[in-house]
Amino acid sequence: MNIRKGNPEDMQSVLGLIKELAIFEKEPEAVVITVDDLVRDGFGENPLFHIFVAEVEEEIVGIALYYYRYSTWKGKTIHLEDLIVKDKMRGTGLGSALYTAIMKQGKKENVRRVEWNVLDWNTPAVKFYENSGAKILEEWRVVQMDEKGINSYLAKL
Repeated sequence: MNIRKGNPEDMQSVLGLIKELAIFEKEPEAVVITVDDLVRDGFGENPLFHIFVAEVEEEIVGIALYYYRYSTWKGKTIHLEDLIVKDKMRGTGLGSALYTAIMKQGKKENVRRVEWNVLDWNTPAVKFYENSGAKILEEWRVVQMDEKGINSYLAKL
């Protein structure tokens, strides 16, 4: 197993993993991003995200995609957008290795918090995070406005 920073040439495999996650989360039609989007947004002049990839026998079988945020209470933080491991590789320690890479990145960058979302029905992930010492904030709700909602809201103004 090799954990390394991702590069533009990895984005086709990364998109495949993103689509695999969407199927796992029962929303396969929700993925609209393309390889070109990933290359532009992750490797342009001002990257919007960073990524670690996990390789086994030269195949990308896992990713941890993250970006920096700013907390008015904590300062610089990392948001772990997705930690994805191919179904066939779950239980091998690969997810733990990617998770560790994110925590090491946070320590290296002196962030005061690493945060992410987890679906309440993803019991193995919830248990893993709790066992690692992470706190799951039950009282907070994730709020999103999709493209249709944005357009609808702005049309009312």
